Amino acid sequence: MIKPILKDIAYIRSFRARIFLVLMVVGIISSLGVHYAILSNYEARAIYVRESEVQNQLKIIANHLITYNYLQDPSSEVVNAELEQLSSLYDGRVLIIGGNFKVIKDTYGISMGKNIISKEVIKSFKGESSSNYDRENGFIEMTIPITEVIKESGGYTAENQTRVRGVMLTSVSTDTIAMTLRILSRKAWIIEGIIVVLILAMSMFFSGFLTRPFNKVTDAINDVGAGFSDGALSVPDYTETKHIVEAFNSVLSRMRVLDESRQEFVSNVSHELKTPMTSMKLLAESLVSQEEVPSELYREFMEDIVGEIDREDKIINDLLELVKLDKKNAELSIEDININHMLELILKRLKPIAGKASVNMVFESTRTVNAQVDDVKLTLAITNFIENAIKYNKKNGIVRVSLDSDHQHFIITVADTGIGIPEEAFDHIFERFYRVDKSHSREIGGTGLGLALARNIVLMHRGTIKTDSTLGEGTTFTISIPIIYRGIN
Repeated sequence: MIKPILKDIAYIRSFRARIFLVLMVVGIISSLGVHYAILSNYEARAIYVRESEVQNQLKIIANHLITYNYLQDPSSEVVNAELEQLSSLYDGRVLIIGGNFKVIKDTYGISMGKNIISKEVIKSFKGESSSNYDRENGFIEMTIPITEVIKESGGYTAENQTRVRGVMLTSVSTDTIAMTLRILSRKAWIIEGIIVVLILAMSMFFSGFLTRPFNKVTDAINDVGAGFSDGALSVPDYTETKHIVEAFNSVLSRMRVLDESRQEFVSNVSHELKTPMTSMKLLAESLVSQEEVPSELYREFMEDIVGEIDREDKIINDLLELVKLDKKNAELSIEDININHMLELILKRLKPIAGKASVNMVFESTRTVNAQVDDVKLTLAITNFIENAIKYNKKNGIVRVSLDSDHQHFIITVADTGIGIPEEAFDHIFERFYRVDKSHSREIGGTGLGLALARNIVLMHRGTIKTDSTLGEGTTFTISIPIIYRGIN
């Protein structure tokens, strides 16, 4: 019971359902609009034609009223017959109103001798005709002035000289127009019903047709998720589907790179963790296999085992630190730090290592720099850069650490006179466990994680790293970090 309901809800929220609804609404509204427009236009046209016909008839009769002097003697059989015929023809009523607003003739015989004063009648006595359509009661009320041409004594007619002698007030029934409208409306509703059915069918067809490319995208993505497709997707039907597929292919490519990197990382971790364990096992087996081992040899082997344990511990600690830094919610403990003092402490701690490797360290600073940084993490990053410069340096080499700043950033430069980095290795030096010279790295120790850690910490500070190196001459790392920490935008 629940599954069909959820399926219905999912369909209602689908893009196909919305296209279907849009097409249906647009089609039905358009159909109703055409319905209304046709009937309204027909009604307006029918009323206009009816008014024109009646006005022409009234003008003819108005002339006859003057000719037969009907306003003074309403007994003319010819005029009365015309009035009755007009009333009968249009199922209406005709009233002849004299100059004193008194009804001279009423085809209904109701208002004879009564006075009628209304706005329309007064306008007609001023020479204006009027016509009002009353849709609710089903009639057209029209007024037309009865005018007489004024003649001069010589029998000539003065130009544009007329006089209003009375008013014709006519009510014309619109029942035939209303009946025709009802017939047209019924037929229109039948046609619209057929059109709605056609719109329904066409909306279902086109909604499915228009969303078919998106279904292709979904099926293709599902195939990729199920492992049935290893290649890039291609659904070029629409610009939108093309953009979606391009974005998906970009993400898919990135995921494949990340998957390869993960597999390589797991392999490297396994290898790096296994190497110290193998060494310890061999040393321990050597001790066990020998009887009466000299204390000097025993001590030497135990020191080697302790060294391997320390190396294993460092690898594990570096890995844990990387995991912490990789988390999206990794936070920095920001505080105002004197960078000059921080660098001096780092160099002081590394001085024994540099002395052992016969490397000289030089610190240069043009000004005092205070910045908002995480002291612990940034110290770890800079330590890794300087320690690498010491380890991969030449005997009697130099590590030059300099500090400068502008209005927005402080710049730390770590330059050495060591073995340098090949150009083809530039893109990989910050990868985990990557070593430029693997044999030399084994000799000097290290986990291959130092630069990866350092890079993550600099990026967390919204900083940048620039690397310059010449093979056999040395390497320079330039770290630029904002003085004021802005956080993540």
